[in-house]
Amino acid sequence: MRAATNPNPWLRALWVAAATTACVWAMSLSAPTCGGQAGKPPTSFKLETASFRAGGDVPAKFTCQGEDVSPALKWTDPPSGTKSFVLIVDDPDAPGGTFIHWIATDIPAGARAFPEGINRNPNALRTSGGKQGRNGFGRSGYNGPCPPPGNPHRYFFRLYALDSPLKVGDNESKGKLEEAMKGHILATAELMGKYQRK
Repeated sequence: MRAATNPNPWLRALWVAAATTACVWAMSLSAPTCGGQAGKPPTSFKLETASFRAGGDVPAKFTCQGEDVSPALKWTDPPSGTKSFVLIVDDPDAPGGTFIHWIATDIPAGARAFPEGINRNPNALRTSGGKQGRNGFGRSGYNGPCPPPGNPHRYFFRLYALDSPLKVGDNESKGKLEEAMKGHILATAELMGKYQRK
């Protein structure tokens, strides 16, 4: 049987360059490192609510046409090394561009749930170390779906597991938060619900 020959050196160099480029690209999307065990995709975790079915309709209770209270949330264990969470709730279908409905930062790593109807006071989460930012309505805390008449809008609840506390101001924009989170996201859990003004 004929022994296998070594691959063409030029092809091997091309393959190494492509792998290196992929590694750098993955790191830019918050993968901790490349190569070996650490190069695997981040461990996933789940964000859930009993208030509505994932991908289904958000009940009016949690919108501006109802009580406008925040839904109860719970999540599974995050990846090892998680030091804090950030929660961002937004509507990418808003007429003027993505609209922010809720921001909570520096949620302690040991937290696994939010009760329904969290107070909108910026200090409502202070006892646990977290804080609530300003939403698109110019208020602190949660304000739910409030779309104009027309097609249903999608509302994304995203919980980010970070490898460090975020340490940002109380009223930072979503853009500033995302900039601060770069390189620190271990995993993201996502939940989406829809709402159409009745």
